[in-house]
Amino acid sequence: MVVRGSAFPASSMMKFPHKFAILLVGLLMATCALAQQSQPAQQSPILPKIFAGWEQTSAQTGTDPAVVDQASSRVLKEYGFTDFETAAYTQDGRKLTVKAARFRDATGAYGAFTFYRTPLMKTETIGTMAASDNDRVFFFRSDVLVMADFDHITAMSAAEMRELAADLPAKGGESSNLPTLPNYYPRTELQPNSAKYVLGPEALSVLNTPVAVSLVDFSMQPEILLGKYTANNGNADFMLISYPTPQIAAARLRTIEAANPQQQGTTFQAKRSGPLVAVIKGQISAGDAKSLLARVNYEADVTWNENTGLSKRDNIGNLVIAASVLAGIIFLISVGTGALFGFGRVLLQKVFPDKFQAHSDEAAFIKLNLRD
Repeated sequence: MVVRGSAFPASSMMKFPHKFAILLVGLLMATCALAQQSQPAQQSPILPKIFAGWEQTSAQTGTDPAVVDQASSRVLKEYGFTDFETAAYTQDGRKLTVKAARFRDATGAYGAFTFYRTPLMKTETIGTMAASDNDRVFFFRSDVLVMADFDHITAMSAAEMRELAADLPAKGGESSNLPTLPNYYPRTELQPNSAKYVLGPEALSVLNTPVAVSLVDFSMQPEILLGKYTANNGNADFMLISYPTPQIAAARLRTIEAANPQQQGTTFQAKRSGPLVAVIKGQISAGDAKSLLARVNYEADVTWNENTGLSKRDNIGNLVIAASVLAGIIFLISVGTGALFGFGRVLLQKVFPDKFQAHSDEAAFIKLNLRD
């Protein structure tokens, strides 16, 4: 039976709507999936609604670092800024404004904290690290940096900030690890709150450094720690640069030394230890500079007896290859044995016809004549 006006059988016309419906549903699901991927992922809230008696009255979220700091928005991006939340809080007539900036990991939050911290600030015990300046408190915990401005500080302000720090979301795993570069930084004679952790040229260009930005070569993705030291005869700027490999560090050291000749009244010295390059420059004696550089020593921890899972027994590829070889050997043995038994008898009959004579079908098979 053929439907008029159509070249398709009726059975095909009955099946076509079902297939069309399946195709339509698949297209709708694909469209929805693409729409969800095109929408930006919603970030979880950073600041709590209530903490230590403070109640949130208004809040603003976004991903533009210029809202957090217009002048240093590019610096925040270098540290891995992702989003922010600002909120206003009240408590018994008092006011508090909090800005929270979130970064990709704790390293970025630590770097931004050191960038904003000044030597005149007082060190506090809030979150991971904290400092205060009159009515302003800076601290960070995990990947979140917080800047809190009180209308006036009280004896309970530090405890309130500690409760706020405990309520902040925190990342786990490797994202919560702090950089290891500060472990190689000399602690003695370092001026308080002078250390600055730098990841990019924008932050380095606004800081006082003994090495020009162009000499660092940020294409190698170095980590930098800056600090000011007080020696017996004066002050000096200290710079510690970590490169991916000792070879890169050696090349950078030669470039830095060539671009910084000795000047009258200013001491400039540099050294390399593994992938670290240490540079000191300032109004100090050559002996003091050498003493500071001598404290920078890179130590690599190598464990030779640790199981890396790269042995032949642990490699699945070796297992697959060995199984394939074994299957090939068994196949060849089977084919060879079959050929030997199949063609061997015929060959023997041709070579030794007297000893191996062909038998008739009657003699070749044993038969039982069960006839009446």
